[in-house]
Amino acid sequence: MKLHLSSPESNKLQATIKVTGSKSESNRILLLQTLYPSLIIQNLSNSDDAQVMEKGLKVNNGEVDIHHAGTAMRFLTAYFATHEGKEIVLTGSQRTTERPIGVLVDALRNLGAEISYVKNEGYPPLKISGRKITKDKVSLPANISSQYISALLLNAPSLENGLEIELVGKITSVPYIKMTLSLLSQIDIENSFEGNTIKVFPKKDVEAKNMVVESDWSSASYSYSIAALSEIGSEINLSAYKEDSLQGDSVLATIYKEFGVETTFNENTVTLKKVENPKTDNLEWDLANAPDIAQTISVTCFGLGMGCHLTGLHTLKIKETDRLEALNTELTKLGADISVTDTTLTIKPTFNINKNVAIDTYNDHRMAMAFAPLAYKTSIIINDAGVVSKSYPDFWSDMATANIGVKEI
Repeated sequence: MKLHLSSPESNKLQATIKVTGSKSESNRILLLQTLYPSLIIQNLSNSDDAQVMEKGLKVNNGEVDIHHAGTAMRFLTAYFATHEGKEIVLTGSQRTTERPIGVLVDALRNLGAEISYVKNEGYPPLKISGRKITKDKVSLPANISSQYISALLLNAPSLENGLEIELVGKITSVPYIKMTLSLLSQIDIENSFEGNTIKVFPKKDVEAKNMVVESDWSSASYSYSIAALSEIGSEINLSAYKEDSLQGDSVLATIYKEFGVETTFNENTVTLKKVENPKTDNLEWDLANAPDIAQTISVTCFGLGMGCHLTGLHTLKIKETDRLEALNTELTKLGADISVTDTTLTIKPTFNINKNVAIDTYNDHRMAMAFAPLAYKTSIIINDAGVVSKSYPDFWSDMATANIGVKEI
């Protein structure tokens, strides 16, 4: 599906958008519900990723294809490996088989798991034979994707002796680790995170409990971008968000102050209001704890004629695509003066935006969604626009609600 996005007649906006549950929280709680069936989930994400995670958790033998869902690949690898009797070949899309998983496999093998590579060493597909795990200590490099660490933590309470993880070096994406541990605490599973050591204690059963998934902050980033690119006085109401969020991407509320967007938390909603023009012409921010919003922020800066220097982006190279190179290519097509390294992205201020540029999305939902708000500044085309279903199936209807013209071509 290819979409043409056109600018609204007025850049002053009043809109209300409901976003479904966080994909990150949903996948974690789905795994915990499999371990502890007494848990009840509310506001589950309607994303493709959550659906393949839910389906995969029900399989005991045979092949599980998680398509593009990198989170499901990491979480299910640990789940199948640590549960006796599972005999699984875990695979996915072409891009998924190019995303490394050796660090997690090595950690699981060190604990006694039986996992082999079907094709290329260090990469999916994986052949997994579930084993009873009794070892309770393992070490991991700390500067890797937090999903490797969370995969172990989520399965740790089901292990006979629990698990102690030593993280070696500087830790990346701490909020996502804390999200996992907070969810464990909510169901009364004892854990601790002191220095570079994380401990999770074993627990056979938990009491029945409703687990309400907060709406997805990563998905909220596109509404923040629209608010920033709109006129002063524009408002967007989003539901349902919490001021004390578990999600690292909730830092959006702080970052977008720099773009003149004020965030007000209400009982069940959050209001975004454009109150002033940007406070700076060059944004500098370390996104090591929230890399998934780097695409949105860089496009916002470009759309406002601002420069930026974003750091802490080392994990973007192993996402659905190499997001740094993808941003470099697509923003250059639009007229940006941009440069990237393996860990940084830099844009120089410019007010020239090329019109009717076709944005390639690289099988990456966030490429499609990050560029869509730019329609507030110029008409653009989004190739393979259906890729948004991976995390945000209602995205294009929500963009129409935000007065962006959305037309299939």
